[in-house]
Amino acid sequence: MMGERSTITDFIQRVLVLIVLVGVTALLLKLAYLLLLLFGSIVLAVIIRLIAVQMERLRIPHGISTGVAVIVLLGVILGCIWIFGGLVASQFSTLREQLPEALARVQDLADDWGIDYNLQSAVDAIGAQASAIFQRAGGFMLTAGSIIADLILVLVGAVFLAADPDFYRRGVLRLLPKKCEQLAARTLDDSGHGLRLWLAGQALASLFVGVLSYVGLTVLGVPSAFALAIIAGVLELIPYVGPILAAVPAIVLGLSVDPVTGLWTLAIYIVIQQLEGNIITPLIQKRAVEMPPLVLLFSIFAAGVLFGAPGVILAAPLTVVAYVMIQHLYIAQVLGRAPILPGGNGKQPESNERGDRSPDPPSGARDASPRTPAA
Repeated sequence: MMGERSTITDFIQRVLVLIVLVGVTALLLKLAYLLLLLFGSIVLAVIIRLIAVQMERLRIPHGISTGVAVIVLLGVILGCIWIFGGLVASQFSTLREQLPEALARVQDLADDWGIDYNLQSAVDAIGAQASAIFQRAGGFMLTAGSIIADLILVLVGAVFLAADPDFYRRGVLRLLPKKCEQLAARTLDDSGHGLRLWLAGQALASLFVGVLSYVGLTVLGVPSAFALAIIAGVLELIPYVGPILAAVPAIVLGLSVDPVTGLWTLAIYIVIQQLEGNIITPLIQKRAVEMPPLVLLFSIFAAGVLFGAPGVILAAPLTVVAYVMIQHLYIAQVLGRAPILPGGNGKQPESNERGDRSPDPPSGARDASPRTPAA
C-alpha cells in the first residue's frame, strides 16, 4: 500500500514538473523578443563600459566616465543616422537623373561583351516592386515608430546596466542554488569577457574596412566616399550580411559616375573583404573567441528568421555568449572535458569545472577592468 502511494506521489510530482517546464518554455517563447532587446541592452552596456574603462584609467570617477561614454555612444549612433540619411537624401535625386544614362552604358557594355540580358526589363521589375513598397508606406511608418521605441528601451536599459553592472550580476547569482553559484559566476564572467574581446576585435576590423573603403572610393572618384566608408565600417559589425549591404549603395553611386567605376567599386569591396576575412579576422579570433564560421553563418540566418533585422544585428554577439556558455555548461559539466575559454588562454583544467577547485580569485584578478554585464 505504501509502495503504491509513493509511486502515485512520484508520478504526480513528475507531471507537475513537466507542466511547469512547459509553462516556462511557453512564457520564454512569448517573451523571446523582449529577451532579445534585453540582450541588446547588455551589448550596448558592454560598449559603454569599454569606453568608460579607458577614462577610469585616467582616474576619472566612475559616474562621470559612464556619463561621457553614454554621450559618446549616442553621438556615434546619431551621427551614423544623420550621415546615412543625408547620403540617401542628397544622392537619391542625383541617381534618378543619372541612372538611366548609367544603365544604358551598362547595357552597351554587356552587348559588347556578348552578354544577352535585357537590363531595362530588370529595372522595370524593380520599379514595380518599389511602387508596391511605397504603397504600404503607412504601415512602414508604424513599424518605424515601433523600432524607435525599441531602440530607446534598449538604450535606457544599457545605461542602467552600465551604471552598476555588479548589482545586476549579484542579483542573477542570488536566483540560483548555492551549489551552482560558482559555476554560474565563472560562466557569466567568461561570457562577458568573450563579448568584450569580440566587440573590441570587431571595432578594429570596422576601422580597417572603413579606412580602406575611404581610400579606395576616393581614388576611384566615387561620390560621398567618406559617408560610404562610415557605412561600410558600421555594417562590418554584422558578419556576412553587413558587407553586402554596405557594398550596394557604393556600387550604385559608382555606376552613377560610369559603368567601369561601378565595376571597380565592386572589385575594391571584394578585395577589402578578402583582406579582412583572411588576415584581420583570424588575428582577432586568436585573441577572442574562435567560433566555426559555419556556426556563425547559420546563427545569423536563424536569428533573422526568428526575429528579423534585430536578430541579424545581434546574432554574432549572441552566438559568442552562447558558445562560451556551452563550453562551461555542456562541454565541461556534461562531457567532462576541459572548456576552451575566450582570450586565447587555451584550455582550463578539468578540475576547475567539475567542482574540485580552489576558491575563486578576487573579482579583479581575472580582468583589471570593472565588470561588465554578461548574458
